[in-house]
Amino acid sequence: MELGVFLPIGNNGWLISTTSPQYQPSFDLNRDVTLLAERYGFEFALSMIKLRGFGGPSEYWDHNLESFTLMAGLASVTSRIRLFASVAVLTIPPAVLARMAVTIDSISHGRFGVNIVSGWQKAEYEQMDIWPGEAHFARRYEYCSEYVSVLKELWADGRSDFQGEFFRMRDCRVSPRPMRKIDIISAGQSNRGMQFAAEHADYNFISAGGINDVSQVRQHTERLIAANAAAGAACKAMLLMMVIADETDEAAMAKWHHYVAGTDLQALAWRDSQAAADAKAEAHSTAGRMVRSDRVPTNMLRLIGSYETVARQLDALAETPGLAGVMLTFDDFLIGMEQFGTRIQPLMRCRRHLAAVA
Repeated sequence: MELGVFLPIGNNGWLISTTSPQYQPSFDLNRDVTLLAERYGFEFALSMIKLRGFGGPSEYWDHNLESFTLMAGLASVTSRIRLFASVAVLTIPPAVLARMAVTIDSISHGRFGVNIVSGWQKAEYEQMDIWPGEAHFARRYEYCSEYVSVLKELWADGRSDFQGEFFRMRDCRVSPRPMRKIDIISAGQSNRGMQFAAEHADYNFISAGGINDVSQVRQHTERLIAANAAAGAACKAMLLMMVIADETDEAAMAKWHHYVAGTDLQALAWRDSQAAADAKAEAHSTAGRMVRSDRVPTNMLRLIGSYETVARQLDALAETPGLAGVMLTFDDFLIGMEQFGTRIQPLMRCRRHLAAVA
């Protein structure tokens, strides 16, 4: 099972709470987390792009670094781990993005990939007067399909004459070309999003909710398997999840209850109001899952327990058909990465080949 880390590019990570660890994003923090991931044999690190936060007393995600700039810096201080930056496709023309990616590919010596973000929170774009209107909700994957088509032409051939509804290239050039194939990641949760992933991406992030309930993941990998079959593709499923670990199950669960007690309901209300703007969002989509989620600090799958419990749950996940790996978040990233590398991973059957990594 492949392992990745979802870097803390925004303040407070992935817990919308005033009682969870509170911190600001910085290059130093993300560098240290990525170097720990590389040290412990993780396969990749990914940073998101978020252009407007949710506010509230925790100022959740009001403070964010920029993804491509961050990953360029990380590319220069790492040697093995793959690095993925995220692009909000409404903000950067594909030909410019293609050249940015080639630059980081050069810095990393071929370890770079791109995460395609179609855009579900319109406030991110309205603040810059670049929101294309409510029609974007229904057409965003058509937009992304053309965007990725331009990228792939430029990376493969160094030129593009692509003519579509959203993008029209006229002998557009990008040189040099990448050292090797630049992988594409998507995070489409809806059926249409998974169709896009199967047709255009190498990996698709899937989501599930609840605590220690790994059985529910299979229903989502099966949807991607079906999308792959329809497209004649082999896009790999990667699960986004959080680890909260301690010496005992009781100690780990006490942390979670402490975070729940500080749930930032104002930030959640803002997030949900943004998600509700897509009135036709599918239940499985990112927006659909948000408006239906419980009032807790995060709606992703949480593995909460002792080091042994978390390792056992991860081994169970590794048996899920169609699941290539997981992308991890932690309540406290530096402590969590150390715990994972020294206490959890050595107990995992599916990572036994890395048990001696230190």
